Amino acid sequence: MVRALAPILIFSISLMAAAPKPVRAPKAMVSSASGIASEVGAEILAKGGNAVDAAVATAFALAVTYPTAGNIGGGGFMVIRMADGRATTIDYRETAPAGAHKAIFLDAAGGVIPGASKTGHRSVGVPGTVAGMALALEKYGTMKWAEALAPARRLASEGFAVSHDFARSLRSLEAKAKDFPETRRVFLKGGKYFAEGETLRQPDLAATLGRISDGGPAEFYEGRTAELLAAEMKARGGLIAKEDLRAYRAVEREPVRGTYRGYELVSMAPTSSGGLLLMQMLRMLERYDLASMGHNSSAKYHLLIETMKRCYADRAAYVGDPGFVKVPVMSLLSPSYVESRARTIDLDRATPSARIREGAPSGGESGDTTHFSVVDAAGNAVSNTYTLRDGYGSGITVTGAGFLLNNVMDEFAAKAGAPNAFGFPAGEANTIAPGKRPVSSQTPTIAAKDGKLAFVTGSPGGTTIPNTVLQVVIHLIDHGMNIQEAVDSPRIHHQWLPDVVRYEKYGLSADTVKALEARGHILQPAKEAGAIGMVHAIAIEPGSGVRLGASDSRSTDGRAVGR
Repeated sequence: MVRALAPILIFSISLMAAAPKPVRAPKAMVSSASGIASEVGAEILAKGGNAVDAAVATAFALAVTYPTAGNIGGGGFMVIRMADGRATTIDYRETAPAGAHKAIFLDAAGGVIPGASKTGHRSVGVPGTVAGMALALEKYGTMKWAEALAPARRLASEGFAVSHDFARSLRSLEAKAKDFPETRRVFLKGGKYFAEGETLRQPDLAATLGRISDGGPAEFYEGRTAELLAAEMKARGGLIAKEDLRAYRAVEREPVRGTYRGYELVSMAPTSSGGLLLMQMLRMLERYDLASMGHNSSAKYHLLIETMKRCYADRAAYVGDPGFVKVPVMSLLSPSYVESRARTIDLDRATPSARIREGAPSGGESGDTTHFSVVDAAGNAVSNTYTLRDGYGSGITVTGAGFLLNNVMDEFAAKAGAPNAFGFPAGEANTIAPGKRPVSSQTPTIAAKDGKLAFVTGSPGGTTIPNTVLQVVIHLIDHGMNIQEAVDSPRIHHQWLPDVVRYEKYGLSADTVKALEARGHILQPAKEAGAIGMVHAIAIEPGSGVRLGASDSRSTDGRAVGR
């Protein structure tokens, strides 16, 4: 084992309040960003549904109760682990329309047009959520499609009480919705705004869910809903046509697999970069005794930061849609390659990002998102992360259909090397092409030990997601925290470029900040109230098998609900 970092072992004291205890339940658990949606999933489990049934119901419920990220107009990734150990993933990432091309967001001189890839109707990719949920339910669920959609359909029709934080969130939609009258009508009461305690009813969305429920997933891609979406695009210069919707397919993929200190982990493979980044970082960090360094030591943070830089540099160079580029997953995770990357870390000084490039593996091969986790009584588990890209996506509500559309085209590289909204410079592998899926950071992850389910986790947060999940895993395994402590513990983030360490407000002591700066790091408090990620996770208590649910304290309306 490589020696632990010795110099400047200054420990920070977290100024966050002590985390509450996890929610306990004997059989099953759902944790999501909406307590109402978690209740929906728990009710499905109580009726005898399995984890996949509950996940599908929860996803559609979030489209009603958490429209900042819950959706039917976006896309994402689902990791499934069955009780017998079988594991798979569903890639239902959005795709570029047929009318999209490599230079669509460039000016005549070849420069990137500021904001073009994330605003307006051309920012919208072909939605994949409905197809993804349908594929998961068909192959791994037990309930009928209409049964899984019924709770969301009811919530949209009958409405639900707007919470204080949801009311505030809706007001934040004002600037984005200024050019979209339908969004102002549906979500902002035409500018009068919803107040805490008022009931939000969404009849157009209820009708859409009704059509999808009765007509099956094909209705979204070929029926009346597809017509409404295509008409919305045509009227405002968007690119999605009926043919794009009809051609969309969700894809089942082999998960990325890895081990860490005796735990077996499965996560999402490309098109998402999340699982690959997570496994690569864990393999590099396993060489060090993180536990002895201490949870908040500058020594541990230095090692995490240097690992993050190198792995994100690899992501920029090599990860793209595997339908268009060959992603060298096995080479990037090979012991020899990981060892070669780890050897470049100076244990005493920061390596400037300008001096870090991608490695040379042998062979060839918040934004706003939301995550939820589900475990059923049999031990089946689902980890699902999906998105509209930014909060409330493009801000565009499909006229007459009641649902918001994504602005996922910004997740492509408008030009190779040009930074996206998160400041991350993706490479040629992630440039735009018709039918292509943009690279994601989503990292839905499930872990087992000795063949038994151990925990389920994931997070929103754009490029911060893999680092958020990484730190939750380390908190659990290296530092022995319970699931709620692991989820609530302060986090840091470095993504190679820009060369800045983001950290949460009150997350690092002044002494630790100074110690990291002395090593050559540039630190910056995180914006947006200081939050990095929003984890919803479940762990299994060893021995008793009790389900332990955790909803991130950063989540205002999130809740874990057990049965």
